Amino acid sequence: MGFSERLKLLRRNADVTQDQLAQYLQVSRSTIAGYETKNRQPDYDKLYMIAQFSCHTDYLISGKVVA
Repeated sequence: MGFSERLKLLRRNADVTQDQLAQYLQVSRSTIAGYETKNRQPDYDKLYMIAQFSCHTDYLISGKVVA
């Protein structure tokens, strides 16, 4: 499972829409859709914000859970 699939899974498990995540990250909904379809990667600041929202950055990047 890659970044795009992990992001989508985390977002759905948190019951958050693409619009809601986009507002939190201060980006457009289409940017979130791009993250989730493997077309785009967030910059480090956005990656950190996503991790603060749902998990650790290591999980987002590599899929490894940090204890």
